[in-house]
Order: sequence, then structure tokens, then C-alpha cells
Amino acid sequence: MADFALQQSPGHLLRRAQQYADDLYKKEVGATGPTPRQFTVLHTVSMEEGLSQTDLVRRTGIDRSTLADMIARLTKKGYLARQRTKDDARANAVKLTAQGRKIMKSAETKVMKAEEDALAMLPKTQQSSFMKNLRAYAEALDKIEAEMMAPKRQPAAKKAAKTTKKTTAKKARTKKGAAATQTATTATETSAAASAAPAKKARTKKAPAKKTAAKKAPAKKTTKAAAKKAPAKKAPAKKGATKQATARKVARKTPRKKATPAATA
Repeated sequence: MADFALQQSPGHLLRRAQQYADDLYKKEVGATGPTPRQFTVLHTVSMEEGLSQTDLVRRTGIDRSTLADMIARLTKKGYLARQRTKDDARANAVKLTAQGRKIMKSAETKVMKAEEDALAMLPKTQQSSFMKNLRAYAEALDKIEAEMMAPKRQPAAKKAAKTTKKTTAKKARTKKGAAATQTATTATETSAAASAAPAKKARTKKAPAKKTAAKKAPAKKTTKAAAKKAPAKKAPAKKGATKQATARKVARKTPRKKATPAATA
């Protein structure tokens, strides 16, 4: 393995170039002007107003948390304005204010002068290839960031297998639910039948009692009718009274004898 060498380190070389570009920027724009990143945001918004913060992350390459802090500070200074987007109420659309446009325009010429000075470090014959390589590097970074931010897509085979698995699971749940419903219905019907059975038995047992009562009813009526039709039994008369009554009857039936003349004389 080769030894580490700063002169062969792309990170170290890029940081040196970035440091030199920042020094030139500060020299031209001054401390009162926007920082390099602030100017990048203001310029991007001026070219396409109404971008969301997610769009600005893709356009500028600034990470989400840093960009959110920058937009908050620029909004507080009055350079930017935020409002909810029509498509998504949770997202903010960023617009450039009149003051923000004035600050951006006043710094634009100075920024261009600093960029020219940074590129002038190379001969003109190398400037074109240098810029081409820098753009290629930036585009590669954009591609990686876009893939990281985009939702992960599954291969068609895996997606189809997952869909089939979901469908099978859904059918199984449906069958299971239908079986459970059927079982519950059967249990309910069985419970209802069991509850109704004692009532039927109770009614069946009571029926003979009603019939017995119906059979006994005529007996009561017959007794009452017999009581009405049967002649009342007279109480036995005393012996003396009976003899006197008999004598009277005999006396009434026997004709009286006429008196003979002899008897009269």
C-alpha cells in the first residue's frame, strides 16, 4: 500500500482550492455582503421562484439542515419570504423579496470578479478542461444525492413476489374472517335454539294441565245439573203424625152411611 501524500490527496487539494476561492470571494464582496452559500441560495431562488426547500437542496447541494437554518436567517433579514405550497400544505415555497433581489444584484458583479480570479490561477488552455472536470464531479455528486433522496425501488421479480404474498395473506385473512363469522353465527343459532328448548318443554308440560282442567270441567257441570234435577228428599215424619195423616185419608175416601129409620126412632 502506497504512503499517504497530501499532494496526491483529492480531498486536500479540493479544500485548498475552496479556501483560495473563499478568500477571493470575501475580498470582493466584503463582510457586509452575503456569504458564498447565501449568495448561492439567493441566486437559485431568483432564477426559479416558488421552489420548495427540498428543491433547493437538490439545486444547491447544501444539506437539508444547513439549508433550513440559512433560509430562516435570510427570511429574518427580509431577503426571502416563505409560504405554503398549493400542492403540499406541509412544504414551504421560497420567494425572493425586493430587498433580497437588491442585495443579490449588488453582490453579483463582485462574485463574478472573484470567480474569474480563482480560475485565472490556471493557464487559459487548462481552464476549459478544469471546469469540465469540476462539472463532471459535481454531476456525479448530484446523481448520488438524488438516489439517496428518491424512494427505493424494488426489482420487478421481488415486487411481484411481494404483491403475490400480500394477496395470499389478504385472501387467508378473508377466509379466516369468513370462518370466524360462520362459527359465530352457528354459535349464536345454537345458543338461541338452546334458549328456546326449555320454553317449549315448559309449554308442553303445562298443556296436559289445561286438558285435565278441561276434562274436569264437565264433571262439575254434571254434578250441578244432577243436583238441580234430583228431587229433594223429605225429612222422615214422626210416627204419630204419620198415623193421623193416614186416618184422615181413609176417612175422606170412605163414604158416609145414611141413617136408617130404625135408628132414627
